[in-house]
Amino acid sequence: MSLIVVGSVAYDGVTTPHGKIDRMLGGAATYIALAASYFTPVKIVAVVGDDFAQEDVDLLKSRHIDLDGMERVAGGKTFFWAGVYSADMNERTTLRTDLNVFAGFNPRLPESYRSAPYLLLGNIQPALQKSVRAQMNSVKLAGGDTMNYWINDFRAQLLETIREWDFLLINDSEARLLSGEHNLRRAAAKILGMGPHTLVIKRGEFGAVLFRRDGHFIAPGYLLEDVFDPTGAGDCFAGGFIGYLAGRGVEVLNGEINIAELRKAVIYGSVMGSFCCEKFGVDRFRTLTREEMEARYREFQNCTAF
Repeated sequence: MSLIVVGSVAYDGVTTPHGKIDRMLGGAATYIALAASYFTPVKIVAVVGDDFAQEDVDLLKSRHIDLDGMERVAGGKTFFWAGVYSADMNERTTLRTDLNVFAGFNPRLPESYRSAPYLLLGNIQPALQKSVRAQMNSVKLAGGDTMNYWINDFRAQLLETIREWDFLLINDSEARLLSGEHNLRRAAAKILGMGPHTLVIKRGEFGAVLFRRDGHFIAPGYLLEDVFDPTGAGDCFAGGFIGYLAGRGVEVLNGEINIAELRKAVIYGSVMGSFCCEKFGVDRFRTLTREEMEARYREFQNCTAF
């Protein structure tokens, strides 16, 4: 079933121990959409400038991603970010952030998008996330992520926004900041009291934890031999997670949701995040096959069975 993805389509400049790329396709909506497209039809809502290359349009279209909601601003430049990773790639330093056309991003959904049943809101201002949710009338599952900046400086707005969400995807430091609790179990309980019935706390190379009010599920990180570039891995996790659920038609019925499907969604999220790290930027998705994904999913099953 159709998934709407709202967020940034951008260009990135990245330096890791494996090399340097001055300009490559990036942005949260790009990574989410590419990962999710292996499971379900995807429609992007974003904004780019005149400099957005045709080859990048072609890549997105090759995954059958609908771009009718991607606005192109005449005379504008696409959002650009540059950063450098530490030797172990667990820390990232931002060198440059040029919002460009993204500074004026005010997402308006095409009429054909508004009845879609699934929605993933990328990391944008909470008021904009809320406005997108209000534009949709038949959503079965809606949620997204946020970041420290919104938690610190737009807290009231953020709390009002996530109250309407089914799920929230954040990392461990964001969970601690949002909840005011250092212990992740207590942090999760507090966040689940803010509205979402499902919370996934991403822990990078250490995996992810799915929390519900009646329990939790822990998934390990996939052990890669080489991590070339972790940029976008969290967004690919989100794309795999919601993409799987949308593809399976999972929804809340009488206040209940299929827990087994949520667990599988976490594993598929981990699978997509791991593939993202194998090459710079989105390059792994140029050749990734469903067969490779299913093989890695089975690896997760084998390494966690006891």
